[in-house]
Amino acid sequence: MSDRNAWSHIQSRLRTEFGQLVAFNRSDRRWQMPFCAALSTGLPLLIGAWFGHLDYGLVSSLGGLVFLYAPNTALSHRMVFLMACAFGMSACFALGVMSHFFPLLLVPVLTFIAILVTMVCRFYMVGPPGSLFFIMAASIGAYAPVEVMQVPLQVGLLTMGCLLACLIAFFYGIYILRLQAPQAVAPLPPASFDFVVLDSVVIGLAVGVSLLVAQALQLERAYWVPVSCLAVLQGATLRAVWNKQVHRILGTAVGLFLAWGLLALPLDAWRVSLLMMVLTFLVETLVVRHYGLAVVFITPLTIFLADAAHIGQGAPEAMLQARLLDIVLGSVVGVLGGVCLHSPRFREVFGRQLRRLTPRRLLP
Repeated sequence: MSDRNAWSHIQSRLRTEFGQLVAFNRSDRRWQMPFCAALSTGLPLLIGAWFGHLDYGLVSSLGGLVFLYAPNTALSHRMVFLMACAFGMSACFALGVMSHFFPLLLVPVLTFIAILVTMVCRFYMVGPPGSLFFIMAASIGAYAPVEVMQVPLQVGLLTMGCLLACLIAFFYGIYILRLQAPQAVAPLPPASFDFVVLDSVVIGLAVGVSLLVAQALQLERAYWVPVSCLAVLQGATLRAVWNKQVHRILGTAVGLFLAWGLLALPLDAWRVSLLMMVLTFLVETLVVRHYGLAVVFITPLTIFLADAAHIGQGAPEAMLQARLLDIVLGSVVGVLGGVCLHSPRFREVFGRQLRRLTPRRLLP
């Protein structure tokens, strides 16, 4: 009888797990928002294709991701908030590119960026995607094959992509505010030490550890390891962290097959640009409804975003295997970091030591 009860309990848990993994969320996101996001990332690619410099367009396209931080507030607040995010994106990318020339400082710099950006995002209650794209910009910049004299050019290209995204967000805001009323700007809640400092330090250290493990394994261009780690850690609870890890690994596995099929197509600069715009539209339509399904399209999008300039120069299978290993490794480290992040005992012990190193008047 006990065996039967145990089996029934296991079946119930499996049904619960499966139900949470396949559940779709309701969303009031209008189609114009994914469309403008696709324009923000796609127009720089089309301009790069026109001038025969797709690599330049890819850098500016990365800056176009700042459009996703536009809040649903009044236009005045929306644009100030977005321009602040654009400055942060440019700064993170610049630090990442400069760390490329000092390999020993790569892990400390990225860890510092992850801690600082997460603190700022938590203090000012920045909504999803939170610190994710700031860390992505720094990580991709750190592995960009550039020379010293090209640093101003690369940072300028990304900043121009941010400015284009702000311009698109301005006209999108004028249009969308005719269809729906803006949300009120909520006052910032009191910032607690645990939420702003403790969580940010744990998240930043986990991101740094993921990159350190990637370097120890001698993974080439492992820019996606820390990004995957951070994406998993952004779950509000340990259950959310676990669900994100499962969604990310399963979605990546399917997405790699999709990427393999897309890479088999006869792609040129124009087709790559249009394809990335379609993928961006699909991702922003699905990500608020089902994260795992969105990851299926995020996987080829990120591969094109970071490696489109090198497509056709080698076997795509090797590149896809490397990206799968990056994401699995980052997700595993992210789950381990999530266990620490949501462990009351760890938070008590680590938080006590951290408070001793922090000025008393920094936060309550």
